[in-house]
Amino acid sequence: MPGGSRSLPGRPSLRHLKLEAKRRLAVGEFSSLHDAQVAIAWEHGLPSWTSLKQLVCAQAGEESHALDQLRWVIARFARADEPGWAAPTPDELGQHFHERFLAVVPPPTLIATIGKITKDLRDGELVVLGRTPLQVYIQLGSLQYVAVVEPDPPHRLTGLQGMPIGSRVHDPRVAGPPVRTRGNPPAAIPEIAEQAVAELGMAALALAGGDPGQQDAWVLTRGWADLDRAEPLDPAHRFQAAGVTVLVTATALLRLVADGELGLDRRANEYLRTMSLADDTITVRELLSHTAGVDNPTELYADTVPDLAELIGPIVACTGPRGTVKPSNGGAAVLGQLVADVTGLPYAQAAAELILEPLGMRESSFPARSAEISPETSPATGLRAVTGYNLTLEGVFEAIPARVPTLQAVAGLWSTGADLVRLGLGWSSLLPGALAHEALTSQTDAGPGGGRVGLGWLINPRGDVATHAGANLDATAALTIRIRDGRTHVVLTSRMLPVNTIEARLLRAWTNPA
Repeated sequence: MPGGSRSLPGRPSLRHLKLEAKRRLAVGEFSSLHDAQVAIAWEHGLPSWTSLKQLVCAQAGEESHALDQLRWVIARFARADEPGWAAPTPDELGQHFHERFLAVVPPPTLIATIGKITKDLRDGELVVLGRTPLQVYIQLGSLQYVAVVEPDPPHRLTGLQGMPIGSRVHDPRVAGPPVRTRGNPPAAIPEIAEQAVAELGMAALALAGGDPGQQDAWVLTRGWADLDRAEPLDPAHRFQAAGVTVLVTATALLRLVADGELGLDRRANEYLRTMSLADDTITVRELLSHTAGVDNPTELYADTVPDLAELIGPIVACTGPRGTVKPSNGGAAVLGQLVADVTGLPYAQAAAELILEPLGMRESSFPARSAEISPETSPATGLRAVTGYNLTLEGVFEAIPARVPTLQAVAGLWSTGADLVRLGLGWSSLLPGALAHEALTSQTDAGPGGGRVGLGWLINPRGDVATHAGANLDATAALTIRIRDGRTHVVLTSRMLPVNTIEARLLRAWTNPA
C-alpha cells in the first residue's frame, strides 16, 4: 500500500477520485477497489478513503468564482453553431472577462475561438479536476481548461487556457515515439511515461529522479525533440525549466543570507540598487514566501533578455494581497534583482557561480537570445534545446517560435532532467543546516487546499513533500522532493499543460518500486 502523499489539486471532485481508483484497479495496480481507494487517500495525506471523502465533500460546498464564470462560458456558447444564435456583445463579454484579457484576446477572436469547441461545450461531461475560489481546473470533452479570475467582485476571468488532450491528437509525426534512458529508472517509469503521453498528448516528455548518495540520476525520455526534423528526444536535450528556475533564484538568495550579505527580515529596498518596491516595508522573507503582493509584468517573452528595470520600471508596483500566498512572477523577478544587486553581477552569472557550478549542473544555462535556443542553431550553441509546441484543436502540433523569457530569475533556466535532479538533491548542501531546514518550514498559515509555503518551496498539507513548478507557452516543469531524505523527481514537457497526474504516478512508483 503506498505511503507517499501529495496535495489535493485545489478542490478535487469526488467523482474524479472514484474514477481514478477504478482505473487503477482495472490496470491491475491493486487487487481490490478498497486497496486502490485507500492508496489514493494515503497519497493525499489522509488515513482512509472515508476521511478523504469527508474532506472533499466539505470543500465542495465552498464557492469557486472561477468555476461560476466557466459555467457561464459553457452555457452562453453551447449553441454557438446553431442558426439564430446571437454572439455576446463586447459589453456582455466585459462583464465576465477582465479588460486586460480582452486587450490580449479581442472579442471577435475570443468568440471565434470558443465557437470552435461548441460540440464539446454542449455534449461533453464537465469533470472538475481541481478548484479554489479563484482558479479552476476541469476536463470537458477532449480538452482540459484552467481558468483564473480576479480576487475582487465581479470576479471576471483574467486567464482562460484550453489544452487539447491525447484523444484529440491526429499528428502522424508523433507516432512510435522513441524511448531513451540514462541510469536505471524504476520499473514503473516506462509505463508512466507511456500513459502520460497517450492521455495528455505530448511531443516530448522527460522524467528523472534520484536518491541522496546516488552518483547519477536516472532519466527516461519519450518522444521527439523536434518533429519537423524527426529528432528523437534523449536525456541530453534541454527543456525550458519554467517555474523550477525560481528554486535556483531562491537558493542563490539564501546563500547570500548565509554569508551575511542580507537579512531575511530586513526591507528588500535596503539591498535593491537599480530599482525599488513601491511598498517600502516588504521584506526579503515575504518575497521568498510568495506573500509580498508584487505585481506581475505583462511582457514575458522577447528575442533578447531585457534589463529588468527597463522592462518594468524603476518602481515596482505592489498592489496584490500582502500576507497571502500568491506566487508572483514579479516577486520572483525582484528576488533575481536582489541577487544581482548584492553580488554586483548579472543575474545569470551570479546564479551560475552560486548554484549551477557548485552543484555540477553542467547541462544548464540561461540563454540571453532566442538564437541560442532556436531549433536551427541550438546544437551549435551546445544547448540542444527542445522545440516547444502548441496542440491545435485539430490535433496537430504547431511549433512555437523560439523566444527567451524576459524574467530570467523566473523562467530563464534551460536544463536537463539529470541536472534538475542534482538541484533537488544538492541545494541544501549549499546552506547551513538550520537555514535549509527553515526553507522547508512553513512560513504561513495553510492556504487553499491545505498547502503551505517555505522559503521558495511550496509544501503539501501533510508537510512531507516540497515542490515548485511552472509553465510557459512552450514548456512545463516540476521538481519535487521528499522532505525527510531529499529524494527527488522531475517532470519536463514541451507544451503547456498541468502535470498533476504524472506527479501522482511518480510518487506512487517511488513508494512501491517494482
